[in-house]
Amino acid sequence: MSTESDIRAFLASRRAKITPQQAGLPAFGGNRRVPGLRREEVALLAGVSIDYYIRLERGHLAGASEEVLDSVADALQLDDAERAHLHDLARAAAKRPHRRTRRPRGPLSDSVLRVLNSMSDCPAFIRNGRLDVLATNPLGRALYSALHAGAAREPVNMARFQFLDPAGREFFPRWEEAVNTTVSLLRTEAGRAPGDSGLTGLIGELVTRSDTFRTAWAKHDVRLHRTGRKSFRHPAVGEITLDFDAMELPAQPGLTLTAYSAPPHTSDHDKIQLLAAWAATERTPAPADSPSPTDRQR
Repeated sequence: MSTESDIRAFLASRRAKITPQQAGLPAFGGNRRVPGLRREEVALLAGVSIDYYIRLERGHLAGASEEVLDSVADALQLDDAERAHLHDLARAAAKRPHRRTRRPRGPLSDSVLRVLNSMSDCPAFIRNGRLDVLATNPLGRALYSALHAGAAREPVNMARFQFLDPAGREFFPRWEEAVNTTVSLLRTEAGRAPGDSGLTGLIGELVTRSDTFRTAWAKHDVRLHRTGRKSFRHPAVGEITLDFDAMELPAQPGLTLTAYSAPPHTSDHDKIQLLAAWAATERTPAPADSPSPTDRQR
């Protein structure tokens, strides 16, 4: 899809989610032909003319100021991720560089890899915005053993595994939640990096080959993935639910280190210990502590 098409679909989908009552507007009559707010209601709430808002929703964000974008975001009650995505779409429409368009040059630094591998009690990995896994520590590779098993290409990609590998659905017990998270992350990255040919190719592949992905992609949902809980179904330890923290690496823009943990004295913490013991006895491939130049880059 073009940037204009993405803008139209995103704004229309957000507008459809807000009722007049939620926006503090009187509901005149019960025969509304559109779900959610009308365009003229958004224009009223945003303090712009109806004609101007219609132009924005048709995809013409290139000339919109940050103040206007923030007013529209307030009118549509966008959350932080949605607000950032709207600004990203405006930058893409104006062909202005995103604040995070600088890509990491060269390999992952030795110091970052040392930090990753020093996290002996937490499964952890480093990924890029396309959800390519560029490096893991031993526990991270053990947790994601299904992802790495028989991988046909490197680096392995979490979205490709989830939607195209039969083992993907079995690995995520909360399937719908996992689907929404993955697709929202890729939709967010598409707004940040509209010129990323690798990302465009991945999305095209998933849209073509997965009905589930195609349906979720059409929702235009976005998300900031910083902390939360995630469940897995592991062949050795069973179902395990872990807290995660995702930390961007300022020295290598576009890369994120994600670490999993569990509170002490819980069954999930015990399962991490069991996972470590299992990893020590399995003859799994060595952790990706020395990625090739291609794998190390975003």
